Amino acid sequence: MGFVTGMLAGLARRNIDPAPLLHAAGVDLADPARRIPVERYAALYNLLNRELDDEGFALFAQPMRVGSFEFLCRGCLTAPTLAEALQRASRFLHLVLPDLAVSVRRSQGRADLVIAETRHLAADPDDPGRIFAFEWLLRLLHGLSCWLAGRGIGLDSVIFPYRKPVHFADYALIFTEDSHFAPTLPGGKGVLLASFNANLLELPLRRDEAALTAFLDGAPGKITSLYRRDRAMVTRVRDLLRAALPTPLSLDEVAARLHLSPRTVHRRLEEEGSSFRGIKDALRRDMALARLVKTRDPVARIAADLGYTDTSAFYRAFVEWTGMAPAYYRRHWVENGDQATPPGLG
Repeated sequence: MGFVTGMLAGLARRNIDPAPLLHAAGVDLADPARRIPVERYAALYNLLNRELDDEGFALFAQPMRVGSFEFLCRGCLTAPTLAEALQRASRFLHLVLPDLAVSVRRSQGRADLVIAETRHLAADPDDPGRIFAFEWLLRLLHGLSCWLAGRGIGLDSVIFPYRKPVHFADYALIFTEDSHFAPTLPGGKGVLLASFNANLLELPLRRDEAALTAFLDGAPGKITSLYRRDRAMVTRVRDLLRAALPTPLSLDEVAARLHLSPRTVHRRLEEEGSSFRGIKDALRRDMALARLVKTRDPVARIAADLGYTDTSAFYRAFVEWTGMAPAYYRRHWVENGDQATPPGLG
């Protein structure tokens, strides 16, 4: 839901009611703990683009007109290598998205994809629209790179220029487990650094016009679901952990149910940019938020149902997730209902 809130930030700035678009995409904002199916997220993405005639969601000083993504793809299509494609993307984005500068740096076998503010995107460094702008552009460039190269490209680490958002647990699934947050100093401009193996820059590109035509069907929103098969192990592990609750499964137990060795499960999760611990924490977080909003169950019971033998351990985890105690989170939601999102969920 944090990604949806960020995507809608441009509408809020223009005082545009998002309700018709949310209804058309089948997205309900009433429950801030609810997860949005990727297909509905992609549908909302494209609806917003068309409604605003802006593929930048009205988050920047000038609109990124509909069709920009297609021309970005066409400009990169004939590049001989991924390195050249990213250079072309940088030059094109300079024309249509001057608020963020994209570049690639190499050093000692590592490569950094750099996304830097050239102007302040918002007065508040933790503004949901500003956070989403960095999330969106990194996902866009990473997804396009994966498609151009015809394979998943693992991000070894990413440093985001803002405080850890409440939906940070999903970063392990979308970007990398090794995600860090370095808040931008007051008055400063933020810089995002996404690191990966420099050898990947030499990957040859073999996409043609026919492949591009198919790729553009449903784009750019469809890029949010690119290479979902790369997340197959994450999904299988998450489903097993959910089904077993309140019994917490170990990595060895999950591996046995998958008829794989623990080492293989660990390796595949690592290849997908995740970890067993990260998946378990994200699952507990999502279920805890939903139970606190939807039920009146005592906190101790929720903790037990999520596999916590010690309620104080659940309290500590919840504060880490949201910045507040479970009781305060529930009280705020009950008092404000649909009129406000609980603190930290913007």
